[in-house]
Amino acid sequence: MKFSKAHSSGVRGWAFILPLLLAAAAMQAQVASNGQPDPERKTKNIVVVMLDGLRWEEVFRGADPKLINKKGPRMLGASEKRTALVRELYWQDDPIQRRRLLMPFLWDTFASRGQIFGNQDLGSKSKVKNHEKFSYPGYNEALTGRPDDRHIHSNQNVSNPNITVLEWLNHKQKFQGRVAAFGAWKVFDGIFNRQRCGFLVNSGYDRVEGESQSPQLELLNRLKEKAPRIWLDESFDQLPFYTAIEYVKLNKPRVLFLGLGETDNWAHMGSYPEYLNAVHRDDQYLQELWTLLQSMPEYKDQTMLIVLPDHGRGSGPLWRLHALPVPGAGQTWMAFLGPDTPPMGERRMTAPVTEGQIAATIAAALGEDYNAEMAKAGKPIEDVIHYDLELAHASQPGTKQSESSTE
Repeated sequence: MKFSKAHSSGVRGWAFILPLLLAAAAMQAQVASNGQPDPERKTKNIVVVMLDGLRWEEVFRGADPKLINKKGPRMLGASEKRTALVRELYWQDDPIQRRRLLMPFLWDTFASRGQIFGNQDLGSKSKVKNHEKFSYPGYNEALTGRPDDRHIHSNQNVSNPNITVLEWLNHKQKFQGRVAAFGAWKVFDGIFNRQRCGFLVNSGYDRVEGESQSPQLELLNRLKEKAPRIWLDESFDQLPFYTAIEYVKLNKPRVLFLGLGETDNWAHMGSYPEYLNAVHRDDQYLQELWTLLQSMPEYKDQTMLIVLPDHGRGSGPLWRLHALPVPGAGQTWMAFLGPDTPPMGERRMTAPVTEGQIAATIAAALGEDYNAEMAKAGKPIEDVIHYDLELAHASQPGTKQSESSTE
């Protein structure tokens, strides 16, 4: 077929323009949730670990000098020997050394390869915005992107009327059936609205049913049935942790939640030695989880790990407590580690970050725009999901993220 000169000229024009249009379309397809081009996103999976009621003071200062010598209640076998052992394990005069003794993985790995917010001593503030400042409202705020003081104002195991970011992601085809949540606390059934959410929620002493099985998973199911129970609605942390580990090996979810609760429970019981031991175990769990993820091709260098508590707690004699009247109960911390997170370490002099920004940050790290449908949710914490060389090498004058838009 022959072309006229005019037609031939038009074809040559399209030959020049078409690659530009295709490039523009490709760039548009890779635009991140904040409207900026993001052509090199590496994050394909998200793991969120929440450590119930773990104070920022222990995270950034290590063992508290005002509490380290307290023995705790005698019903737990408290003794001078137990207190001395905990002091031997976790005490140094220097708070920088103390915090590393307590949480070596956090301070060796997150601090060198990720970001940690919430050191009040350095002007980095992390907080909840809900009025209650206890567990269910804190989990709801972090996982839905906004506080709900109207409906979520107790720790009763009631179905959450709000949609969590896990449920929102599970409704998307590429994540459907690839979302799971594990927790020590039975109330996670209500927090995630187990009856509605459409993904596995395994909490407390419940068996894992209807999933891929293994001898290890069946053993964990049996241990849950036989394990001693100090708290009737909450198991020791090793049960949900190793259940989640085995589930990851078998099913390879893309979005995983893990809620551990011993830190809060031991604190409420007034046992500072066991509280410290729980913090140290949590750090070991994080290291074991990260090592597993980095050993699997489905996760290696493609996974973001987010760690935070659901609320803070008081200081001095009030360290056992939290909720609205307790000073410090709304102060939290958060840590991020992943292939798209600039290695800025311990943050200082930052604009406040809030628990309500976690949901949108989870979605944005996966290339999804949570705020487009959940307009009242907090905005993503941009510093932890975009690798910006200027930002990474800056002297950290402040963060770019905005606070939650919720009231």
